Amino acid sequence: MNTAILPGSFDPVTVGHLDIIERAAAVFDRLIVCIMVNGGKRPFFSMEERLEFLRAAISHIPNAQAVQCGGLLADFAREQGARTLVKGVRGCTDFDWEFQMAQINRGLWQELDTVFFPAQEKHLHISSTMAREMLRYRQSLDGCVPAGALAAVLKAAEGKVR
Repeated sequence: MNTAILPGSFDPVTVGHLDIIERAAAVFDRLIVCIMVNGGKRPFFSMEERLEFLRAAISHIPNAQAVQCGGLLADFAREQGARTLVKGVRGCTDFDWEFQMAQINRGLWQELDTVFFPAQEKHLHISSTMAREMLRYRQSLDGCVPAGALAAVLKAAEGKVR
């Protein structure tokens, strides 16, 4: 079975994330969408909330599952029998960062490769940061957050947005 891991912080999941997830699920037999802990970011939503959003967003994809990971991605991939990481990139800045991360992960486990899926043009402007800003200013998230996760995102944000 050809297993891949698509890691991210998904704070919250966006339609751009979902597009990459759907495209990757069409290529691999099994896709593990993994919410990672990023020490450089302070998440807006809890790990449990992000997992709920992600599971709701991908519920229609039979070969994809959402999980959380608190350790090294290379170790998690080895444990799962996945030799491929999938990363979505919106442009050169994303690619430069993800290319460096691919080299680090390959250094940690020589059998681990990274493939890059370019974002569709219609999703280039969409990011989790933008979605959080829209929440802060009480703007609609239609077209930014997947319909399956939208209600949960709005409910979770109720007590956090001032």
